[in-house]
Amino acid sequence: MKGDHKVKKTYKIDVDCANCANKMEQAANATEGVKSAVVNFMTLKMQVEFEDGADRDEVMQRVLANCKKVEDDCEIFL
Repeated sequence: MKGDHKVKKTYKIDVDCANCANKMEQAANATEGVKSAVVNFMTLKMQVEFEDGADRDEVMQRVLANCKKVEDDCEIFL
């Protein structure tokens, strides 16, 4: 067992409306390697919980790509 590494991380996001934030949340949750994702439109943050052993950077690249498919002008600051 490796040290005490976090499997949850919060990212700053940029999205124009609450409906778009909801689409981003659905896209993130559908991404392989994501255990759960919650988008808060009011704070413009996305909290992601990763599957055990997932490469966070690789998973977040896929999350961003999936979010861009549903909301092309959204941004996740990785």
